[in-house]
Amino acid sequence: MKLDTKNLRYLTADDWRVLTAVEHGSKNHEIVPTSLIVKLAGLRSGGGVHRCISVLAKADLIAQIKNQSYQGYRITYGGYDFLALHTYQKKGTLYSVSNTRVGVGKESDILVVASSTGAQHILKIHRLGRISFRTVKSNRDYLRNRKSGSWLYLSSLAASKEYHFMIALREAGFSVPEPLAQNRHTIVMSLIDGPPLRQISEVPDPAGLYAELMEMILKLARFGLIHGDFNEFNILVKEEKLSDFSNAAEPYCLSDVESHDKSTGDSEAPKNPGTLTPVLIDFPQMVSMDHPNAAMYFDRDVECVKLFFSRRFRFTSDEPGPFFSDARKQIGRDGAVRLDVKVAASGFSKRMAKELEEYMESLGTGAVMDEGMSSDGNDDGDGESETHETPEDSLFAQHETFDTKDIGNYSANQTYGEISTKVQEEDLVDRLHDFAIDNQT
Repeated sequence: MKLDTKNLRYLTADDWRVLTAVEHGSKNHEIVPTSLIVKLAGLRSGGGVHRCISVLAKADLIAQIKNQSYQGYRITYGGYDFLALHTYQKKGTLYSVSNTRVGVGKESDILVVASSTGAQHILKIHRLGRISFRTVKSNRDYLRNRKSGSWLYLSSLAASKEYHFMIALREAGFSVPEPLAQNRHTIVMSLIDGPPLRQISEVPDPAGLYAELMEMILKLARFGLIHGDFNEFNILVKEEKLSDFSNAAEPYCLSDVESHDKSTGDSEAPKNPGTLTPVLIDFPQMVSMDHPNAAMYFDRDVECVKLFFSRRFRFTSDEPGPFFSDARKQIGRDGAVRLDVKVAASGFSKRMAKELEEYMESLGTGAVMDEGMSSDGNDDGDGESETHETPEDSLFAQHETFDTKDIGNYSANQTYGEISTKVQEEDLVDRLHDFAIDNQT
């Protein structure tokens, strides 16, 4: 679903109490009885509760479910979104939210948000179950044995896991976005001004970038972790100016070189005007080096990087590996702290990790295919942006704007950079055909 904040400002204090009551009742009831909602809301007038229920239902924040024995309601993803945004608003974390999505993952939405000072951040909303109702239907054991309730609960687990890992990775010196806040199934993090690696057609030094990414995989292993989905979709590339070229902090771009040429009269661009910094994102699937399938996840991460560099940059390393057996020997080396243990001690328990892992495994297909990579492996290398998103979801939008019809007033029509080229319909058809053939074989 798409976040729609137009009704956020019109909810009264009683509406919020009733919506919170439905959320609390959902912890023990798949369908929350109306009588329990009245009791949990604690309003003086029972009629007032019913009025609030009507308002919330019309706004699609709760949904009525007619049970054989009683009438009740369940909270929707929209209601869960509103509760998280309301919490951020009260704490002063967010002031406005973009009216459209910057990016769409398999089971998450990415939006640009702003604080009261105008600083732009990223809001990630986990939506587990969006594609799983199609995929998990072939695995009825998972649905039957699931004891933890709703997809909302699993989404909150995914957000909690990602937030705790981002904190631990950031403190350990990894290049990841700065986690700013987490509530329910959402995370607020710093905005990285750089495209995903999959959108980059060429780099000045493919060997150097390749070596840096492999070192990042090995560094994660030293801290006891495997990313589990280490590919061109989850690596942002930030281009920064060197200090001897400019004191500005903005990312280096071609226009800077062109303006330098015009102002100085030089026929050549300055040497080494910028440096590429890979930034790792997306951590809900991250596992420990002690995981039973750790070798498979590690080898898959390595192979994803090798395959992409071979297709896109026509670069193949002469050095074999790295190998999981060698990476295991490096665990804890150079004073590295086991972050898998640290995160478990910080509040994301083993039970929570197991429940989330069971869900991830129930999806069945590997991360590469889930992200939409063509099964035939063709890459024309013509420098055009590739489109690998899943066909079920919308794609990255171009020139997203802020809308004043959000949490607070924010200057309208502020563009958020060059995001992506639109996918071609024939490319979607080809990838769907390839995916179907691959599954049949």
